[in-house]
Amino acid sequence: MNKKILFVVTSHDKLGETGESTGYYLGEVSHPWAVLTAAGYEIDFVSPLGGNPKYYGNNPEDAVNQQFLANEKYQKKIQNTLTPEQVRAEDYAAILYAGGHGTMWDFPDNAALAKIAQEIYENNGIVSAVCHGPAGLVNIKLSNGKYLVDGKKINAFTNEEEAAVKLENVVPFSLETKLIERGAKFEKSGLWQTHVTVDARVVTGQNPQSAHAVGEAVLTELKKL
Repeated sequence: MNKKILFVVTSHDKLGETGESTGYYLGEVSHPWAVLTAAGYEIDFVSPLGGNPKYYGNNPEDAVNQQFLANEKYQKKIQNTLTPEQVRAEDYAAILYAGGHGTMWDFPDNAALAKIAQEIYENNGIVSAVCHGPAGLVNIKLSNGKYLVDGKKINAFTNEEEAAVKLENVVPFSLETKLIERGAKFEKSGLWQTHVTVDARVVTGQNPQSAHAVGEAVLTELKKL
């Protein structure tokens, strides 16, 4: 069984026209990373542009964040992310799209990333995403022409959560609405509640609070392969 997992992080660092910066959300990388590496999995990182992507959301009191930031091996990896063209889908048992608002700009229309995810899924692997990470799922099509999310139970950052952080008019589209348009059976809990949905080897989590549970759910699914 392949012991490698591919984490996808955004290269986009501008929060629309607000003048503020964005990127990937640190805890949505660090928490699944901690769960999966502890179970013996090796993780690689890819981003649309490769190189050293920006992150935000570092809570100094989050011990897992600090553990990740102090890990020299994985800091070297995430500061030198692969480009999609450098990735061989057959090397990975699972893919995880980490969140952060940047994903809303550069995940949906990245055909190379979508192809990697399609190939991992159709090779009996797992596709997973957390918070805004499911922006990477909205345009993935399978060999049968259907959207990956069509007919599946899916979870992501909700319209209510986007409104709560006052970014519903900044992001280029509504993630929840777009997933529903693609045929997803959207599930959700209240603001900032942990919620993870698993359906047919697709694992999705609602928000940063769900990141650890997404890692655990991916691990559970990996054990079934």
